Amino acid sequence: MDRKIELLAPAGDIERLKINLLYGADAVYIGGQNYSLRANATNFSIEEIKESCDFAHERGKKVYLTLNIVFHNEDMEGVEEYIKEVVDAGIDAFIVSDPFIISHIKENYKNVEVHLSTQNGACNYKAVEYFKDEGINRVVLARECNKEQIKEIIDKTGVDIEVFIHGAMCTCFSGRCALSNYVTNRDANRGGCAQVCRFAFASDEEKDFTFATKDLNMAEHIKEMMDIGIKSLKVEGRMRSLYYLATVIGTYREIIDRINDNTLTPEIMEKLEYRLSRVANREVSTHFFDHEADWTDQYYTGRQELSNQDYLGLITGYDKENKCFIMVERNYFEPGDEVEIFTPDKEVISYTIGQIYDEDMNELDVARHPEQVLKLKMDQELPQYSMMRLIKKAK
Repeated sequence: MDRKIELLAPAGDIERLKINLLYGADAVYIGGQNYSLRANATNFSIEEIKESCDFAHERGKKVYLTLNIVFHNEDMEGVEEYIKEVVDAGIDAFIVSDPFIISHIKENYKNVEVHLSTQNGACNYKAVEYFKDEGINRVVLARECNKEQIKEIIDKTGVDIEVFIHGAMCTCFSGRCALSNYVTNRDANRGGCAQVCRFAFASDEEKDFTFATKDLNMAEHIKEMMDIGIKSLKVEGRMRSLYYLATVIGTYREIIDRINDNTLTPEIMEKLEYRLSRVANREVSTHFFDHEADWTDQYYTGRQELSNQDYLGLITGYDKENKCFIMVERNYFEPGDEVEIFTPDKEVISYTIGQIYDEDMNELDVARHPEQVLKLKMDQELPQYSMMRLIKKAK
């Protein structure tokens, strides 16, 4: 039985949006150039929102806009006009937390959904019932809810529920951070998060003190989440790399599809978990879903965040005359390296690096310059936005 569940991906710019949708997301959430909690992301102009909606709708997919800052008086100037522009551009839903914004959209734009942001911190069925009566179409629950609480909320309210499944976690309650404002005078609740929770603080001990939260990874619990009736699985990371998004979204797409067609074996799951573990540089946890979160879900003094060099490059085209795919290098590789090329079409191609050429077909001994345009021999033309990752070094 195919249990339909939405895979929702983050996009900080239009290229990330396209990557997410091509690699299997059912919908993306974005920020406009106003009123978004990711002020440091590139974010989307009205013209880019329209282009994004057109791109998504042509593929039967959706785009949601975050409008979830804590609004102060000065933020209200122009917000109604901005909402109209975004609706006219084709947005499918707003992710909001302010009561006025909720009522304004529901009263004036019946064809657009309103989703309650996790910033609101909803974590009980009475709160969800309240917002249901206010016309909310979906609630993004507080990240602190466990499996039993989520199920009870779904059973008692019937409201569509969205939860986070992967990415960074806020040290404060569901993103309601005061640390950033206190330490750096940058208000996290208005888009200025300075990630103070990842700072190293001086202490009386030999080492500085840190207290960051480990990342979230719910890959092994997706079937449980589908079984209890969750409607949308949300990945965090509007400022993450193209490779990160393609890998994470592609992997969760495969997990969901394999659950639905009953082909997710323990061996395949182990391989997919390993793939997720290689794409980020932090330890992970399931946090609140299946246990009461404790010190093991946090980093304290002595944490390490080491990046690997698995991502070798983005494939951008094909040279038919020389029968080579064209790629932009990201990390060092050399002849004899065993790699995988993965595509938006879910194809995974095993490939051993042979001769490497620059864009003028001059042969190179190794690929050592990030952002260099390279060519490698292959008879097969690959889809745009295919990528290459390292599996095993030649030596």
